[in-house]
Formats: sequence, structure tokens, C-alpha cells
Amino acid sequence: MVTTCPLQSISPEVGTLGSAETARSRPQPRYTVDGGDALEGYLEHSCQLVREAVLSVFPRANIEGLLLGGGYGRGEGGVLQSAEGERPYNDLEFYIFVRGNRHLFERRHRDTLHQLSHDLAPRVGVEIEVKVLTLEALRRAAISMFFYDMLAGHKWLIGSDELFHSCKHHRAAHLLPVSEATRLLMNRCSGLLFAHQHLAATPCKADDADFIRRNISKAQLAMGDAILAAFGRYHWSCRERHERLEKFTVPIPWRSELIEHHRCGVEFKLHPFRSDESRDQLASDLNAITSFACDVWLWLESKRLHHSFISPRHYATSRLQKWPDSTALRSGLLNLKLFTQPVIHKGMRHPRERILESLALLLWEPVALSDSCLRELLQKSLRASLSDRATAVSRYRDLWSQVS
Repeated sequence: MVTTCPLQSISPEVGTLGSAETARSRPQPRYTVDGGDALEGYLEHSCQLVREAVLSVFPRANIEGLLLGGGYGRGEGGVLQSAEGERPYNDLEFYIFVRGNRHLFERRHRDTLHQLSHDLAPRVGVEIEVKVLTLEALRRAAISMFFYDMLAGHKWLIGSDELFHSCKHHRAAHLLPVSEATRLLMNRCSGLLFAHQHLAATPCKADDADFIRRNISKAQLAMGDAILAAFGRYHWSCRERHERLEKFTVPIPWRSELIEHHRCGVEFKLHPFRSDESRDQLASDLNAITSFACDVWLWLESKRLHHSFISPRHYATSRLQKWPDSTALRSGLLNLKLFTQPVIHKGMRHPRERILESLALLLWEPVALSDSCLRELLQKSLRASLSDRATAVSRYRDLWSQVS
């Protein structure tokens, strides 16, 4: 339930950038669907603050562009009602396009990038992500949901859409491969796995409750989004996606449940709230979406891999390649990057397969660690000795973060 509060003025620490009133006097693209003028002005000032901070620490000649992506960049950022009025809820995601080699830039400026995000977050009031890209790599990259979302909706702080002249292929959402739908489910179901760990925390604190509710809602949204993406109907706007889902005519066994979950996910994305729900309520909702996600997962993976999977155990133990689109050379290099001594029989399979199979067991198979066969499979996939569930999830998180 979203708590309504009277709108109050928000005054970020913006140095010489001017007042919120001045920002509202200039026509600006919106950051939210229905946030008030104070919040919109706050976000505008926050972006200008980040722009000035970036230019103060990096030579202008090294930077081709800087943009705000994510929900706020697409004009659908979350509006959180608080005792102080409307506040941003989601992270602000910024992308710096640099000249030259991205990896060298990141290696050279790693500490500066970290310090930049660390210093800006308390001044803006939400987490700040600053990621480094190059336009040349973007032009060469295959289409992905990440790049599509970024190009379809963003706000330039340095540069303009002329920089994306040779990147038009990233705007073709109908050409997204089905593996992008699987990747989305993998990431959101990983969030559910981590939410179960937070639920088990004693005591379950306010931050735990907020993490659990946020990941439930992300998963609710992702189920419908993945189905749309798998059938070439994905769109950058969550509101447009919901309309498309309601009109979706492909027969699926749980259509009404999918639409209702998606509706809840859209509502939370646009109007999030800090959860103060009981552990029992969170557990009930988390278990429900986890069970539903299993149905969607098996249905989608059966479609993608042209092989019927009847259970998570069947999926995880099947030797069918789970990420067949990757070349053997690329898979081998990725395995070498993750493991200095890759297992030979898996050395040429994409490491994301380890994550897909491990996730299916850890999230949906209660006996994953007590069944000797499944435990051995998990230990081989995660390349670790697993003494308990917490150790298994921690190891899973480490690997997932590198291949997600």
C-alpha cells in the first residue's frame, strides 16, 4: 500500500547549480510518470551535479558522452512517498562513453569511479551507478535487452543521439534473441534466491523486508517481460509492455496469473514503497512468486531449447547445452577468466550454464544439498565444497555477479 504524503520542497546539495525553481522554469524531459515538480527538479539538479562531478575528475577530451539510463532515463522512474514528500527510489544509472580502450580506462580510473559514486550517493539520496562504455564497442555489440533499453530511453548530459548513429540495430526489440528472456529470468530469479536468504535472517530487519519486497516485485514484472521478449513483443516502457501483455494472444497455461503479477510489478516500479510488512506476509508472497517463476522458467526454457523439461531437477541434470549460442572459443576464455583451472569436460561450455543449472536446484529443489547426486552436481558447477545452504548461495552469488 502506497502511503500518500503532502508534497514538500526537496533541496539537494547542488552547489552553484541554481534553485529547483530555476530548473522547473526550463523545459525538461520527465524523469517520472507522475512525480511532482519538486521531485522532477530534484532529479534534474542531481543529473547536473553528476555531470559537473564527472567533468571535474576526468579530462573532457577523454569523454565522448554521458547519459542517464535506467527507469529515470526512460521517464518511468519510481516515485517514493515519504514523510518528507516525494523522493526517488531507484538507483540513478549513468553511462560514460570514453575514447580509447574501455578496460584500460576502468583499470586506470577504478578508484576514481568508485569514489565518485560513493561521494555523490549521499548528496543525491539514492545509489549512483557510473558505468563505462565505448561507442565503438556498442556499434559492434550484438543486440541485447540492456542496450535496447538504454538506446530507447535515456537523457544526455554530454552529447546527443548523433553519437548513436551507427547503433540502430539496438533499437530492434523484435529481434531480441530468446536467450535474452532467459537471461532476464535468470537475474530476477537470482533476486528471489537472495530474498529467501534475507527472509531467513534473524531478526528480519527493515532493510531485509525492503529487499524482499523489491525483488518480489521485480520478479513479478520480469515474468511477463520475458514472455513478451521471447515472442518479439518487448518494449522499453513498462506501461506499454503491460498493454501488450493484456492483448497477447499466444496460448499460455497461466495467462491471467501472469497478467496480474505483471500489473503488480508495474505498480511497484512506478510507485514503490518501503515495506513494513510482517515476515509471514513476505514469506507468503515470496513463496507464491517463486513457485510461479518455476512454471514460467520451465515453459520458457522448454521453448528456447526445444526440449521438454518436467522439473527443475530434470532441467539441471540434463546434459543438453543451456547456452548453445556462444562460440567454443569465447566460452573457453570466459571459463579461464572465472577459473584459472577450468574443468575440462565443461571447459568449452559457457559458464552461464553453471548458473542456470545451479539456480534451478538452489531455488526450486529443497533437497539440492541433502541429495548426494544433486549436491555433487552443485559442487561441480560452482567449483566449491558446499557445507551448507548459506555457503552455496554465497558462492552462487559470486559467480552470478560475473556472468549475469
